[in-house]
Amino acid sequence: MSQLTGDERASYVHNVFNHIARRYNLMNRLMTAGQDIRWRRQAVRLLMLSPSARLLDLGAGTGDLGREALRQQLDIRLVAADFNLAMMLSGRVSGPLPWVNADALHLPFPDKSFDAVVSGFLLRNVVSLEAALVEQYRILKVGGRIVILETTRPLGGLFTPFVRVHMRLVIPLIGGLVSGDREAYRYLPASSESFLCAEELADKMSSAGFRKIGFRLQMFGTIAIHWGEKD
Repeated sequence: MSQLTGDERASYVHNVFNHIARRYNLMNRLMTAGQDIRWRRQAVRLLMLSPSARLLDLGAGTGDLGREALRQQLDIRLVAADFNLAMMLSGRVSGPLPWVNADALHLPFPDKSFDAVVSGFLLRNVVSLEAALVEQYRILKVGGRIVILETTRPLGGLFTPFVRVHMRLVIPLIGGLVSGDREAYRYLPASSESFLCAEELADKMSSAGFRKIGFRLQMFGTIAIHWGEKD
């Protein structure tokens, strides 16, 4: 993966999600023992959505985050955006959402058009993390909030060897059995291990212009929920 060019990497990631779309939600529940549901609830609470707020669920996948936002605040105006048609079609079985096909690096929205933007497990898959953050800053209104639910590289600890066994051996094995694509579930843990630690992502958010940045670690330091505001 590290040797692929930007376009090649984008195509590779697109194909990965094409292959796993049908079993994506089931695999999330299995890989996290159902904890991903709780993380999404936390992420949406941190958005502090008001009635009629305009929310962008970016890299929406099958729409779990957007649906959680509507559950917590029914009157928001939601847009669920993703670049992968297979994922969006898979999400339709859980009910309709206002879907938009969009590239996270070139969002088709005017400046200052959203009150909040949320993403779940998106940023480690984009070709340019910096460009994705700048685009999210651009489309937010002043005072708008960003919340990022993402894997994070743990800094080491008592449970680190067990975490690595789970990511490198258990997840590909289960992924192969459930989705039929073991290779995809080698890529996903590998992309997590090579991604930024939580402090580094916070620094990237600051460089993109966000302020009042914070984060919470989950699942032995392998998951982080970051938040910030447009100054």
